[in-house]
This record gives sequence, C-alpha cells and structure tokens, in this order.
Amino acid sequence: MSEEVIVKYCSPTLAGIKTGSLFSCSYNSNNEVCAFLRELNISLRNKGVRFVPLRFKNKKVLIYAYRPSRLLPDVQGKEAEELLSQRGYCTQNCGRCLARLMKRLGESDEFPHEIGLFLGYPVEDVKGFIENKASCAKCAGCWKVYGDEEKAQKLFNQYKKCTGVYKKQWYAGKPLIKLAVSK
Repeated sequence: MSEEVIVKYCSPTLAGIKTGSLFSCSYNSNNEVCAFLRELNISLRNKGVRFVPLRFKNKKVLIYAYRPSRLLPDVQGKEAEELLSQRGYCTQNCGRCLARLMKRLGESDEFPHEIGLFLGYPVEDVKGFIENKASCAKCAGCWKVYGDEEKAQKLFNQYKKCTGVYKKQWYAGKPLIKLAVSK
C-alpha cells in the first residue's frame, strides 16, 4: 500500500468533503498492513481521519478511510438508522457500526449494500439501490442515483476535481499529512 493509492481513492475524504472512501490493495502480511495503518492513523489523528482494514481476503485488503465526525451523523439520521437497524447495526457509536460492517463483509462475497451509508451516499440512493436491485437508476457516477440527480452530479464533479487537485499536489511533493484538512 502506498500514499499514492490513498491520494487516488481517498482525496475527497482527506479534504473533508466526503464521509468515507473505500479501496482495496494487495498485501503480503496482515501485520504490515496493520502497522502501516497504525502509523497513518497516528499521523492523521489531529486531522480527524481514520483508516480501518475491513476485510482481508485472497491477499487483498479492503480499507475504509473515514471521518468519524461525519459518520456518526450520517448513520444516526432517522432513515439511515432505520435501514441499518433492520440489518443488525447499533448506530450509537462508530466502533460498533464498523464491527457490524466487518461482520457483514465476512458473511458473503457480495458487498452489503448499506455500505453506501458509510461512504456518505444519500439514504434515498442507498435505499433505491437495494429496493431496485441496482437497476432503474436515474444516473450513475460514484454511486447509482435514485434521488436528486442534479445534486449527485455536482458531488461527482466536486469529488473528481478534488482528486485531480490532490493528485497534482501530491505528485508535486506535498505530503499526505499536509493534504488532509482538519475538520
């Protein structure tokens, strides 16, 4: 795993404009991944960003980068909390939510569709994806849109622009710690 991968997949989260990001990468040792993430979390602690390995499988690790300050309000909204509680989540704290998500990821090869709530996707789009079995979306970008298409398109563009700016700055030598903003 490298900082380049983090910048490529997590820039909107590092910038504080997105709750969470998800990416997978190859690894040689669970211990190496955990040590890398521990150091990363220490260096970014004051920026409000956390990295957690959600699943180790077939020499690939699925990593979740997120902002706890944004996650809790996202999962505690009335509709989100209802959707999550139907799937066995306790939304009282981030740790318990993440533990349940890890368990759900371990139970199946498919992604639990509620994962969109952990990434900051609108509840109506997550519910629409589940109810429509991923079909009949109005449009698709970072996720499939079933609700406010115009708002989603603006977010897609904002995330794309942010990633471009962050990649350019990182390639120019700006360290990851300086790219992450405090929120």
